[in-house]
Amino acid sequence: MKKIYWIITLVLACAFTNVNAASRGNIRDNSLSKKEKRDGWMLLFDGQTSAGWMNAITKSFPTGGWEIKDGMLVFDPESRKQKGGGGDIVTTDKFRNFELKVDFMYTRGGNSGIKYFIDTEANNGTLASIGCEYQVLDDRNHPDAKAGINGNRTLAGLYDLIPPKPKTDNGENTWNTAKIVVNDNKVQHWLNGQITVEYERGNQAWKDLVAKSKYNNSLGFGEVQEGRILLQDHGDLVYFKNIKIREIK
Repeated sequence: MKKIYWIITLVLACAFTNVNAASRGNIRDNSLSKKEKRDGWMLLFDGQTSAGWMNAITKSFPTGGWEIKDGMLVFDPESRKQKGGGGDIVTTDKFRNFELKVDFMYTRGGNSGIKYFIDTEANNGTLASIGCEYQVLDDRNHPDAKAGINGNRTLAGLYDLIPPKPKTDNGENTWNTAKIVVNDNKVQHWLNGQITVEYERGNQAWKDLVAKSKYNNSLGFGEVQEGRILLQDHGDLVYFKNIKIREIK
């Protein structure tokens, strides 16, 4: 039954890959247009290899769990069961001020996240997966949507800190586009072209917000000057593609 589910889901993913490519003006997935290149964008995932990514703790790409299939970077819990591996993966490069775009697709009841300001070396690696999180969640079917405070654990919010503004979620087994913009201490989350979260980190309001969250024991949470980008292994099937970043000078 699980094998059949995986096949159906993969077929749907491929179909939506083709639709998404058409909507991007026939620009191939995991590629940059001439304008994007002129504007300073670069790919964080080439659609074919794991280049630029590593496990947040081991510093090498996992042997299982994470797979590259049909131009997508996929976390597959069945692969982790069969091969081991998995875990959160991070970029090998660090970033300070940037605009990040990621196409993602969650499955029914899915939970994952896109984290930033990740310092994998802090406290001898004990904070390797701790950072600000753009929540990826099936709000309709995952219990976390009703946890937290005022929806601060829902899709496109700043996990456990700031709930998102009204948003357009394309739903399960459908591609959504996340955008995260960091300009010094000012940060924005976007979903499908709509801004969902705005905040400023490092000030007293930020410190007060963190003090009331699950990160209250993480000294200086979210205040590192530069860090890695992280894709989360939360145990659920999730897909990523068209991962690209533009550094803001």
